[in-house]
Amino acid sequence: MTNAAPWWKNTRGEYYVIVQVFLFALIAAGPLLDGRQIGPDALRLPALVVGGVLVAIGGLLSLAGLFGLGRNLSVLPHPKDDAEMIQSGAYGLVRHPIYSGLIIAGAGWGIAFRSGITLGLALALFLFFDVKSRREERWLMRKFPGYAAYRQRVHKLIPFVY
Repeated sequence: MTNAAPWWKNTRGEYYVIVQVFLFALIAAGPLLDGRQIGPDALRLPALVVGGVLVAIGGLLSLAGLFGLGRNLSVLPHPKDDAEMIQSGAYGLVRHPIYSGLIIAGAGWGIAFRSGITLGLALALFLFFDVKSRREERWLMRKFPGYAAYRQRVHKLIPFVY
């Protein structure tokens, strides 16, 4: 392994990880921060069911992405020196399934608790992952010659949409 630069130099995307942990904490606490629930009380059960399903789908997609990466997995967006390009499994559905799953789960969490703040934070998470994945993809384009063709075939963050 090569000598890595200190984390504060952000050469491998360390700052993205810090921001992401902060956003996760805000989303988790969002229902507690939100003093009121959106929508009528009649939506309590449907929102809980729909939100719960989205949390489960998002969790499964993220887990599929984690396991699909195998030894390539890194907390940092910069690919490992010995990384291999993965295009199958969850990565055949969307280029960033871990991010996608976390966005879907965050939105589900907001719906389940009918929390406008949490839904807004889930949108912020989507925007953050869009920016983070742009940087990550520049590194992936440099590392993997076939990445450009993969980008043309597979959506980025939202399966079948974006």
